[in-house]
Amino acid sequence: MNPTTSSSSQARHGGSRLVCLGIESTAHTFGASIATSEGRVLADVSQVYKPPLGSGIHPREASRHHGEVAPEVIRRCLRDAKIGLSEIDLIAFSAGPGLGPALRVGATIARALAVWLSKPLVPVHHAIGHVEIGALSSGARDPLVILVSGGHTAIVAYADRRWRIFGETEDITLGNLLDMFARSSGLPSPGGPAVEELAREGSRFVPLPYVVKGNDVSYSGLLTAAEEKAKQGLPLREICFSLQEVAFAMLAEASERALAHTGKGEVLLAGGVAANRRLAEMVEIIASEHGARFYVVEKRYSGDCGAQIAWTGLLSFQGAAGIDVAESFVKPKWRLDMVDIPWRR
Repeated sequence: MNPTTSSSSQARHGGSRLVCLGIESTAHTFGASIATSEGRVLADVSQVYKPPLGSGIHPREASRHHGEVAPEVIRRCLRDAKIGLSEIDLIAFSAGPGLGPALRVGATIARALAVWLSKPLVPVHHAIGHVEIGALSSGARDPLVILVSGGHTAIVAYADRRWRIFGETEDITLGNLLDMFARSSGLPSPGGPAVEELAREGSRFVPLPYVVKGNDVSYSGLLTAAEEKAKQGLPLREICFSLQEVAFAMLAEASERALAHTGKGEVLLAGGVAANRRLAEMVEIIASEHGARFYVVEKRYSGDCGAQIAWTGLLSFQGAAGIDVAESFVKPKWRLDMVDIPWRR
């Protein structure tokens, strides 16, 4: 359980510097980024689809948004990086998991660029992108990873060429819990920051269901109970405070068991919800109590972004030649633990 983590030099192909254009389009964000095999992100640009207040992401509306903003996002990315398309060595795209229509927009653009430029095409697993950009930006080498976002809630560690799952959600993700509660309460999207802001004003704990099954967590009952408390007229700040405390404590309990089991010396908090300060405080405490070093992804890379795809695309490309365009299918339900990781050992 103690692999040597890839360094930026290991991402080089044949010893030469590579430049990758990464395209992200799994859900509400269309992003483009340019990264190098030296571990530098030269540019990272994105546009986020914002659904009407009180509604969630509609896949077709998100895909329409992505198609409309894609040209300008990619142009801005190239301009910010001060680089031309001819200097790009490979194209990476988020192949899944995610919303099918949104994924297909990014994949279609990536395929077109790869064919036009005669460059290799590299599919990237979105969740592994979160993990690897977290490791790059924080300096973590061999961590237990707590991945929390709108699409993922999982506790993973590397072993035998794959990221292995040591705990996960049995229903909705932590990001979905916060977004869905915010939506039902009339708070703006994305819901996580809105809930966090209100939670800072709260101080009285409202009893809510705490559900940990084995080393997995379940958030659907917690959501229902919190929404019922809101209907009863309890102050929203107190419900937000309590919702965070219970949801984060559940995940911290499962993570602490996984940390004790794996014996890892590092803990990395990654994904969009990693930006939540209270969650980071809780995870840092369990890491400290087990003598592990705590890391958290840089806030600018915590949410969905092209940088996670560009960097992981470079890692994936080492020792391989990309994928044929005819085989570059998107995988909306692609599991993290089904992906081989040849760049770690």
